[in-house]
Amino acid sequence: RQKKHLRDFGEQHPFHDPVTIVVLRSCFPFQSENSDKSSSESDSETEVEQVSVYHKLLATLKTSPESASEEEEDESESEEAEDSETEMDSEGSQETGEADGGEEDKNDVPEQEEAADTAEQTLGQEQADGANTSCDPSHGVIEEFTDVKHESEFSLETNFMEEESGDCSADKRDSNPFKQHMDKELEEKEVEKLSTLPKTSSQSKWPRLGQLTFYSTLEKPKTLKAEKEVDMKQLYLHKPLESTWPKVNKEFLSSVNKPSDASFTPLQRELFCIMNTYRDLFYPERNALTNGEEIRHAYCLHALNHVLKANSQVLSNNAKRRDQKPGAANDDYRDQGLTRPKVLMIVPFRECALRIVHVLISLLEVNDKRKIDVSNKKRFKGEFGSDPEEKPPNLKRPEDYEAVFAGNIDDHFRIGVAILQKSMRLYAPFYSSDIIIASPLGMRTIIGAEGEKKRDFDFLSSIEILIIDQADIYLMQNWEHVLHLMKHMNLLPLDSHGVDFSRVRMPNLSNWSKYYRQTLLFSSLQNPQINSVFNKHCFNYVGQVAVHNLPLMGSISHVVVQLPHVFRRLEAENVTSVIDTRFQFFVNKVLPEYRDAVMSHTLVYVPSYFDYVRLRNYFKKEDLNFTHICEYTKKAGVCRARRFFLKGEKQFLLFTERFHFYKRYTIKGIRNLIFYELPTYSHFYSEICNMMKATDSGVDATWTCTVLYSKYDAQKLAAVVGIDRTAQMLQSKKSVHLFVTGEN
Repeated sequence: RQKKHLRDFGEQHPFHDPVTIVVLRSCFPFQSENSDKSSSESDSETEVEQVSVYHKLLATLKTSPESASEEEEDESESEEAEDSETEMDSEGSQETGEADGGEEDKNDVPEQEEAADTAEQTLGQEQADGANTSCDPSHGVIEEFTDVKHESEFSLETNFMEEESGDCSADKRDSNPFKQHMDKELEEKEVEKLSTLPKTSSQSKWPRLGQLTFYSTLEKPKTLKAEKEVDMKQLYLHKPLESTWPKVNKEFLSSVNKPSDASFTPLQRELFCIMNTYRDLFYPERNALTNGEEIRHAYCLHALNHVLKANSQVLSNNAKRRDQKPGAANDDYRDQGLTRPKVLMIVPFRECALRIVHVLISLLEVNDKRKIDVSNKKRFKGEFGSDPEEKPPNLKRPEDYEAVFAGNIDDHFRIGVAILQKSMRLYAPFYSSDIIIASPLGMRTIIGAEGEKKRDFDFLSSIEILIIDQADIYLMQNWEHVLHLMKHMNLLPLDSHGVDFSRVRMPNLSNWSKYYRQTLLFSSLQNPQINSVFNKHCFNYVGQVAVHNLPLMGSISHVVVQLPHVFRRLEAENVTSVIDTRFQFFVNKVLPEYRDAVMSHTLVYVPSYFDYVRLRNYFKKEDLNFTHICEYTKKAGVCRARRFFLKGEKQFLLFTERFHFYKRYTIKGIRNLIFYELPTYSHFYSEICNMMKATDSGVDATWTCTVLYSKYDAQKLAAVVGIDRTAQMLQSKKSVHLFVTGEN
């Protein structure tokens, strides 16, 4: 059961949770090797893609109009009554002992000892070679499709620079940021400083990005000045990109842009100026509705520019070595890493990978008449695309939800992309790829765990640009996969993989690759876990840049119901003790106030699944009248729990944040609201509070909202109440009462 849960949901079920899920065996869609050689041959393929269970977890969005109507029973009482009758019929064959709401079937309950294995141990037992194998319903093993037929055409070792491209001269310019960054050879003293000394910082304010913090270890951080206008020639873009970028980016440009700066939006201009210096960048204000695609285009331009320059340098040196006299010294041509992949892009869903590839193709096509040759394009569209008709027309969700979960939302994938002059090769083997696009789960299954016989992470040894987009979504998937990936970045490979060591740069041979890697991190929020990755796993010798803008207005201003908010502070000695302190505070001081029958219809919002399991077990032990909904709860269990809570048959409803993230159901009947911890997404606070207006029979005067927080929740608190109130609340050790009238 643990193996199935890890494979299907990308994480192991918590060891102290006595509930697991029975799911259908699902596999990553792998294809046979007798594949097409070109995109035209791919037209005839008929393999059907199998989706992961995260996709199935959300598949209630994409099943049928009937199921969509069942999900939307909160739209009308009549729909809810119909759902109730259907559920009661389906419960006829079940035992009647589901007094707590019956969210999980009893057959799904494993022995607690079985669940005590760690995630890595389980993955190690079940996973063979993530790069080349998968499972089918008959438990057979087939090869993952990789394009091996175009190997010679895209080989850097056997190809040479085309004279007409004119790319060689572009890379000879001394002020070229690519050459400045990659050609610098660090000394041992500098490397020692990078690994031991703390970073120094300086502040700067830019017109569009706002407050920037520059970090550096080797020298006093130099604060860049925001360029009001950008000359394309000063960016040292690879020659074809200078002409294609304005066309590709035209959809984001407005008539306000000046003729001298007609290629970038203000946000793109400032982001690209930082990217082009090869500094690490953390931008926590990405928004899927507003600037998400702008940012995607900007980092695609930077990544493609880097790959084209690197490959041009290799091809140019190939020609020089060909014309060189036998026996001549070869140390002048160190232009490669230990492995070929240079750029790793981490994105949450297949739809994101699809959009990235489309941007890359558009940037490579100089004009409509000169289309580039893209191998396996048809297959790629079939596996990463989606059918718009699959989505039920009556499914209504917030705009931000629609933007995040657009297209194919499978979160288990990886694909290699090779680029050579005027051609692109999709599904390239990783060791023949320039760019790897993958999800955290896709990387986790190929990297494997310690002790596995077949695991591979050598292809990460020479990654020069790491792009982690939409990092906040990984908090809702499994953050451990991101940490596991970061631990395996830029390690010395276990095998040579046929590399010519005379062409390898000295820093790579010295295992200093991580000091040259640029990390671009984009998120929609500030979070300690995301900050930790940027602070502890980024070692770029050039330095780091982080955007730190304080929220002046909190999401509490979007609450439209008249509601008293009580923020109750708990005192914890350190970060590790907060979990236990919060539980004891809730059990001893908060819960007793809600045990009375008068305080019925109480929803407890729990961001952490581990806290949810702990509370659920405590509620069962105390024999409280409650029901519960989490991300693993089956559809029928969700309907029962919502009905019991609405009718008052259950006094408490335990409700997880991840369920709300993936479903966004409106919970009717809320009269008392408890935030066990502040939400990860600040706008969830106002969304949950505004659910109270869906209760027609409720009395406004009896509505309550209680929030637990500690001094370690400063970032989340500021996003909810604003920075000014946060400063006051952290200074005071008393509970804070706020009253929202619906207008402030």
